[in-house]
Amino acid sequence: MARRSKVVANFDEAVAGIQDGSTIAFGGFALPGSPFNLTAALLRQGAKRLVCVGNTTGGPRKPRNPDIGMLVENGQVAKVICSFTAAPRASDVLPFTPYYERGEVDAETVPQGTLAERLRAAGAGIPAFYTPTAVGTELAEGRETRVINGREYLLEFALPCDVALLRCYQADEAGNLRFRRAQRNFGPIMAMASKLVIVEVEEPILPAGAIDPDDVHTPGIIVHRLVHIPPAPDAIWPTLKESR
Repeated sequence: MARRSKVVANFDEAVAGIQDGSTIAFGGFALPGSPFNLTAALLRQGAKRLVCVGNTTGGPRKPRNPDIGMLVENGQVAKVICSFTAAPRASDVLPFTPYYERGEVDAETVPQGTLAERLRAAGAGIPAFYTPTAVGTELAEGRETRVINGREYLLEFALPCDVALLRCYQADEAGNLRFRRAQRNFGPIMAMASKLVIVEVEEPILPAGAIDPDDVHTPGIIVHRLVHIPPAPDAIWPTLKESR
């Protein structure tokens, strides 16, 4: 029996079938690994009441690239789970912020390392874990803690996702992925944590087996859809931000 191809023709086909109410992990560490084209396709697709998981909702940079903040503006998001739900500079305002302040969308702030570990735990089948991060802060108020070997730890739960939208440097037709530099910060663990993994790929997609197994960061067995990113202007590529 011939193996069904994981390569799809375009970004709209790649996000087809994402359902209302889905929990979606968005790859990216600032610009590297951010799935701009898949996010733009999700804007067009229109799924509602989404729970969006990512390092950030998107920044105030211009020109803007598609991000969680745009999905919020489009009325598609019920909640975000992010490490940065506010801008690191007081002079900046994230597009997401006024929607949260008006109560139109919920937000859960999760320390960056804890976010990564919650995703990794979901992929590893670990339901919960204890961490010293956030103990004694507002994030720990009303939550379970436990003293282990004389130190207090906060209980955190795994964060399974329905869908991961990722961007990687290289892939083969079997779905084996290679991430480049900071793309790797969240890409592999988000893939592990998700039921449906959709990836936009920067380089032309290679024949199955063309990537040395020692160079594979995410195995194809957990990857479902691949789409090659065409050159600009037919697709979105990172651009330099305007000076402040």
